[in-house]
Amino acid sequence: MNELLNEGLIHLGSGTVFDVPTPILIWITLGAFVTFAVRRTALGMLIEAIGINERPSRLAGIYSRVLLLCVYVVSGIGAAVAGVIVTADIKEADANNAGVRLELAAILAVVIDGNSLLDGRFSIVASLLGALIIQSVNSVILLSGMPPKLNLVIKALLILTILVIQSPRLAHYIYIIRSSAQNPLPEPSDTVTA
Repeated sequence: MNELLNEGLIHLGSGTVFDVPTPILIWITLGAFVTFAVRRTALGMLIEAIGINERPSRLAGIYSRVLLLCVYVVSGIGAAVAGVIVTADIKEADANNAGVRLELAAILAVVIDGNSLLDGRFSIVASLLGALIIQSVNSVILLSGMPPKLNLVIKALLILTILVIQSPRLAHYIYIIRSSAQNPLPEPSDTVTA
């Protein structure tokens, strides 16, 4: 492991600006920028179109492969920024252990506030709130003295629960139950007509 000595980089991970932690400011700034980019421009509609069903969007004239590549590039840049912030926070460059098992937290942050894994609809704000909730769960588990491995079990159970709730089969069963409760079958009459 290599220890970091650059004060500017350390400030990026654990410094403050007006008593607000620098990572929080970066999180809010990038979140606001991406939210604006996908909700106030046609970009968000195009991304949702290829996420819902790529083939029809390609037939409609959207360069889906290029757009998808650009989305992955922006995602990679976001992961790189997060990696630099984590490296600056722990003040060491550890390629083997930094970021291990964070993919489960990333998936949970996306789905915990209602983003669906089954289609292309999404909300950046909901994902940011999901990340805040996941970090709160992490902090509560660590501060309460529970074993850190319990953190993974809780996250896995949350993901399974959300997947069951979002499943089309469960939605169909709920629809059947609601429709039968709203439109009960008529009572059979005792009179027979000839």
